[in-house]
Amino acid sequence: MTTRFQRITPFLWFDDQAEQAAKLYVSLFENSRITHVARYTKEVAQAAGRKEGDVMTVAFELDGQAFTAINGGPVFKLSEAFSLVVHCRSQQEIDHFWNGLTADGGAESQCGWLKDRYGLSWQIVPEELIQLITGPEQDKAARAMGAVMQMQKIDLAQIRKAAA
Repeated sequence: MTTRFQRITPFLWFDDQAEQAAKLYVSLFENSRITHVARYTKEVAQAAGRKEGDVMTVAFELDGQAFTAINGGPVFKLSEAFSLVVHCRSQQEIDHFWNGLTADGGAESQCGWLKDRYGLSWQIVPEELIQLITGPEQDKAARAMGAVMQMQKIDLAQIRKAAA
């Protein structure tokens, strides 16, 4: 039996909310878990300007994909220049992730993009949309994309109607 080797792990920088963010994310995705929490030791805390015992990093998995989050302080900020794409199979999945990630201070953007309460950008994208806009019928693809450009949260029924 072989195990999957993940060569690249996204590493997310937070001021001091790494553990809270990881807990939110694992609560929204099936097959997800926090795998390890490392705390600042006396020496590292001193060098980093943190308190000994505070959470330093949180390793977690979202649907089997490994991530690491760090409480690195306010030096670097998350921005829309980096986002995580969540592929969805239904409007119900779109709604689930959209509502969970925008809750309690998250913000809707446009075209299926949002920012969660911790500042991480996400794209909630239905597979059906990808098929529509990359399919051979360019007029259908253009109508579907035109509909998306008018949306914040993706509405599959409206996209289907526009593409028809």
